[in-house]
Amino acid sequence: MVGTMKFTETEDAGSNRVQGYGPEGTRIRDHAYTHALLVSAERLDPDWGPARAEELTSEHIAALLEDHPQVIIIGTGARQVFPAAAVYREAIARGVGIEFMDTGAACRTFNILLDEDRRVVAGLLPY
Repeated sequence: MVGTMKFTETEDAGSNRVQGYGPEGTRIRDHAYTHALLVSAERLDPDWGPARAEELTSEHIAALLEDHPQVIIIGTGARQVFPAAAVYREAIARGVGIEFMDTGAACRTFNILLDEDRRVVAGLLPY
């Protein structure tokens, strides 16, 4: 079991729903990821992102925009961190909602938006 939070077992085994998260990693499809990753309904990229929220760049946001999401969720680790506006300017210019929150809240929000069939993509940084 990964980390401090585990979600119920009712989710589809073939989906990219977050099953758990915490200091030991983020669990998706029964695999624990201990570093930053990009996740959407159709895509899982374990090579996305920086180790720390303070290192987010506009290139990281551009990778999230490739899926043409309605909403981008960024999990910034154990605490909420807001990068400089220049980092996410392109998302705002395209009319894409972008939210920054701690990774636990980001995982929960991502799952809720998936359940609502929203086009959501998340960038999840480790705790």
